[in-house]
Amino acid sequence: MILPSLRQLEFLVALADEQHFGRAAEKCHASQSTLSAGLKELEATLKVVVAERTRRSVTLTPIGKELAARARRLLADAKAMVDYAAANMGVLSGDLRLGAIPTLAPYLLPQIVPEVRRNYPDLKLYLREAKTDDLLHSLHAGEVDAVLLALPYEIGDLAVFPLFEDNYQLAIQPDHPLAKRPRLSGEDLTDIQMMLLEKGHCLQRHALSAFAPLGPQQDLTFEATSLPTLVAMVAEGLGATLLPDIAIDAGVAEGQDVALVPLKGAHPRRIAFVWRKTSPRGAELELLGEAIIRIRDAVKTPGPDQPGS
Repeated sequence: MILPSLRQLEFLVALADEQHFGRAAEKCHASQSTLSAGLKELEATLKVVVAERTRRSVTLTPIGKELAARARRLLADAKAMVDYAAANMGVLSGDLRLGAIPTLAPYLLPQIVPEVRRNYPDLKLYLREAKTDDLLHSLHAGEVDAVLLALPYEIGDLAVFPLFEDNYQLAIQPDHPLAKRPRLSGEDLTDIQMMLLEKGHCLQRHALSAFAPLGPQQDLTFEATSLPTLVAMVAEGLGATLLPDIAIDAGVAEGQDVALVPLKGAHPRRIAFVWRKTSPRGAELELLGEAIIRIRDAVKTPGPDQPGS
């Protein structure tokens, strides 16, 4: 009996996800001709047609959809075998695929990755930045091993390792009356229309709920794709926004003509490290979570010879 290869199953799953040969090939880091040939070999091996092809579109057949679902489970099991072997190579060694949301990745990863690589030279990190829903899908599919994200968020039955809380500050034009205040509350922001990130970013929801049920409303005439864009809009006098402390500490507002005002009584977002409860690398990931906390504490508490001490 000839069995399909894991590579062929990977091609099938990618095609099911993308519904497009070019994008599926790109996802698999293969040429379109290689992917197409692999799928034809799969069809020949299984003696079924998995996809209906036209010049403009591709559609999985009913049996193709069922096979893709089975292939997804087989690939996850194969990945678990690799993870199990990696977990037994030694503490924090082998390949580790880590996802992080866009409002964390640019500010947290530069802090932790160099130290992690220095302290664990046998660990090879692969990093992916994406929105929460995309990363959770990848986590459940076995495409990443763990995810750095912000709670509250519906994450299902995952192992959760709390890291730290991330508060907010108001970013506003320096000549605005609120910019002169030493601290603000939710009541102070009830009449402020906030420029926020577009829907799909968890920070958009967290910022609006920071003072629930009181607090700011979203300015629906503008939605940004990044925090630097929001800061630039505030600097141009076009409105106000809420910025998380982790981005401020990393310098997102440096060099911009904006005032930052601390907030009292805000509900912080909770930064956490999550992974599948069935992961054989759970003990390693807990060690990595502890390392992240230690590294952040060291960064936020300068030594006697460092600025700020």
